[in-house]
Amino acid sequence: MWTLLGDYSITAQMLRPQLADSRFVTSNPTLTTVALPFCVFDSLMSKGASYEVYVMANSANTSRTSSTDNSSKPLDATFEQTAGGQRGPYRAAAFNVPNCASSPRLSDAADTTKASAILSQYLIRVGDNVACLSDPNFLEVCNPPLFKDTAYRFKYILVDRTTDVMKDQTLWSYPIKTKKCECVSWSGFYFLEN
Repeated sequence: MWTLLGDYSITAQMLRPQLADSRFVTSNPTLTTVALPFCVFDSLMSKGASYEVYVMANSANTSRTSSTDNSSKPLDATFEQTAGGQRGPYRAAAFNVPNCASSPRLSDAADTTKASAILSQYLIRVGDNVACLSDPNFLEVCNPPLFKDTAYRFKYILVDRTTDVMKDQTLWSYPIKTKKCECVSWSGFYFLEN
């Protein structure tokens, strides 16, 4: 049975996204899942402030790894601007910081009638938007399919929406390689969102 990390005294700077058991998310065609430690950013969030978590992606082969500029503002680079992470990190996805006080019970995912709804509250797919690159009116973070047979690294950063400044971040993941398979048109990863 797959379990989430449970030591909430560990800071984000000590953690990195990690592969989880592929049996947990059977609908992922690449069979790779990365877990975000549950509620790791909570201690840094001020009451009444607004936060967002960014998923940053980077080619495992590039030496540029900073996900912020000199003033701690998150990079605004896109998949296209960085050649899919080959020239540096890009913002792959963004999501609201989940409410850890009222999170769904992961054990309920064992019930097939509840599994999809429960998992959608814990997972975010990186590489699932095939239309955003060709849509000139697309205004959100573009999360296009990842290149096949390519090693990526991922990290999470906590951003204060008011100041647009990074408050905390995880380490970069170890390299995670997409599949070579010609039979699947989509390649991407699932990340636990909380």
